[in-house]
Amino acid sequence: MNVDIGNALASVASPGASRDSLERLDEQVADAHERIVAGMENAEHGYEALNLPERTDPDEIRAAVEPVADSEALITVGIGGSALGAATITDALASESDTEAVYLDNVDPAWVSNHLERLPLEETAINVVSRSGTTAETLANFLVVRDAFEAAGVDWTERTIVTTGESGPLRNLADRHDLPSLKVPDGVPGRFSALSAVGMVAAAVCGHDLEALLAGAAAERESLTGSLFDCPAYAYGATAYALDQRGAGINAMVPYAESLETFAEWFAQLWAESLGKDDLGQTPARALGVTDQHSQLQLYRAGQRDKLVTFVSPGETDDRPIPDTDVDELAYLGDSTLGELLEAEFEATEASLAAAGRPNVRLELETVDEYELGGLLYGMEAACVLAGELYGVNTFEQPAVEWAKKATRGLLGGGDFEEADAVAEKTELRIGR
Repeated sequence: MNVDIGNALASVASPGASRDSLERLDEQVADAHERIVAGMENAEHGYEALNLPERTDPDEIRAAVEPVADSEALITVGIGGSALGAATITDALASESDTEAVYLDNVDPAWVSNHLERLPLEETAINVVSRSGTTAETLANFLVVRDAFEAAGVDWTERTIVTTGESGPLRNLADRHDLPSLKVPDGVPGRFSALSAVGMVAAAVCGHDLEALLAGAAAERESLTGSLFDCPAYAYGATAYALDQRGAGINAMVPYAESLETFAEWFAQLWAESLGKDDLGQTPARALGVTDQHSQLQLYRAGQRDKLVTFVSPGETDDRPIPDTDVDELAYLGDSTLGELLEAEFEATEASLAAAGRPNVRLELETVDEYELGGLLYGMEAACVLAGELYGVNTFEQPAVEWAKKATRGLLGGGDFEEADAVAEKTELRIGR
């Protein structure tokens, strides 16, 4: 992964960071790097995520999924970090396997039912993912999936993998039914777990190269140095922080590859849940090039100056020629390919923002494959950890999320929680029927 922060400099954009200000910020980056390295060496909670390239065992993952490796479909039952990392990997990568990866990360009943009704359950595997084994949405969907398998006469115990912590209801279930199981790594929050069994079970079932994913991440790990001018991940994290301090409180992640759309969703959780504390943190937005040039670019180029646009340039991709046409106004397209058009659209959009003085950063990949994707995921995690150090927040906790979990549980009769009482105190001003 390479990072180009030129269009975020004050000489180009407003808000922007001058080279001198980045030099000064680099002193803070050096201090933050020392803290990050110490956290990694001591296997501290959260920092342990940056050790995953060396600690994740691909053979263990492949052994666990071997009983269902020939499945036509894999249902991953999880939510948030228990699903988005896996979905990012399988959505991004081309595969010779015909296995369909399905993610039940919502409890919309019609949506869940539609999936279960269309899938060939007798040829479908289940991967249920929850560290605690008590996540309400995950366990509810798992119970629904299990019931659907039983109703179809399919023995779910022969088609289920469990990814969970050392103890809890799912661990007990795995032990009771002798299910293949993998451990959610200690010290790694869910949103940082893509490069562990949490994110790589689906990749294994779909036939992706786990070693290459981890090798790409390991290469990015080797680039972690004490300077933002030597480290792509730190360059991005420090620049995003600097722009936020200058008023760019929104960070729009815009990949220029359809296959990376889910990556933008993964990034949104990583950035929002990790940095949104103490009235701090950028708000992540998601867009897709070129689709959203026609729906959002107007705002990014001419709206409030409160946005940083982050582009992901996918490098070499499969291409397709554009056929010749006898329409004079479109004749120029006949000498081009869709890939060339995509690249031209990207460069034009990037230049249009710079011409309007709007800050943007480019993340460059050589291509979208396992190695490059592993590096991108690791790089964004390291960037987020650095930004958390610069903000001075606890990057790895999510107390606001826990509040809503307690309220939900209380509303369903799962205990007496004062958070649930707040629901009844909602202020109402209704207009309409």
